[in-house]
Amino acid sequence: MHNFTRRLSIAPMLDWTDRHYRYFVRFITRHTLLYTEMVTTAALLHGDRNRLLRFDSVEHPLAIQFAGSDPSALAQCARIGAIWGYDEINLNVGCPSDRVQNGRFGACLMAEPQLVAECVAAMKNAVTLPVTVKTRIGIDDRDSYGELVDFVGAQVNAGCDALIVHARKAWLKGLSPKENRDVPPLRYDVVHQLKMDFPALSITLNGGITTLTAAANALTTLDGVMIGREAYHNPWLLADADRLIFGTISPPITREQVLEQFLPYAAKQLAQGVPLSAMSRHLLGLFQGQPGARAWRRQISEQAHQPNAGLSVLALPQQIIDSLE
Repeated sequence: MHNFTRRLSIAPMLDWTDRHYRYFVRFITRHTLLYTEMVTTAALLHGDRNRLLRFDSVEHPLAIQFAGSDPSALAQCARIGAIWGYDEINLNVGCPSDRVQNGRFGACLMAEPQLVAECVAAMKNAVTLPVTVKTRIGIDDRDSYGELVDFVGAQVNAGCDALIVHARKAWLKGLSPKENRDVPPLRYDVVHQLKMDFPALSITLNGGITTLTAAANALTTLDGVMIGREAYHNPWLLADADRLIFGTISPPITREQVLEQFLPYAAKQLAQGVPLSAMSRHLLGLFQGQPGARAWRRQISEQAHQPNAGLSVLALPQQIIDSLE
């Protein structure tokens, strides 16, 4: 297990935070904690384990997020995750999609705090890695602070090492997963109150944080901040994270250098049969706001999916090159 801090992390995002994105973003920030996409226990125990779990060592520190509600199955998955070399085991108790509810995992589990506690305890007994929970502040009409305290208390008693709190409630009926990320109001006050009531518990704030300045402000009272889609669409916002958030001094890097360093990895993956589009889609935000960025994105979007697309698709337009001089 690698030593790491949860001061800043990038949220687990299905179809987005795959191994190619994580490899790419490591050139921008060395210390930010990364998460895998959500992996269901059924998929891991019965599916293609190598496809679901493989990662490059440069991705550390790296947590794996599981979704499930069977303590025994989660314990098995936690052991597998530990064997594969992950740094943290995380349980999803925050996703509100219908598919997740039908599988009896995700945010609907907030209604069953003791079951979640049994899951946490089972994983804690199975591994020596940190076991954490990502949750909401409530679901539907079950959103009183008292119920949230009961839920958190049960996880603390089960041995939960850290809590990541999306500071919105989730509506399990009537709102789509996308709407559940935007419509319910953010309640940072609830997360701050949790920290006051559970001072020994590491608490990370998730939801609505889109700048390092906002992250640094939150860190004056909380233990960590998790950034989601903004870190994907605008990855360069992380360029100063190691200095501002983690206090480490490293040589400055440019967007062009990030791309240059990613190319050997992309070449290796192409040689192994990975299509360019599976990797290039994660790069689209690298030059966001820069001259020529739109032309570069269009070039990639139009060409990367074509058969035998190669690294030339990623070549920078002259407009970007001129702006770098």
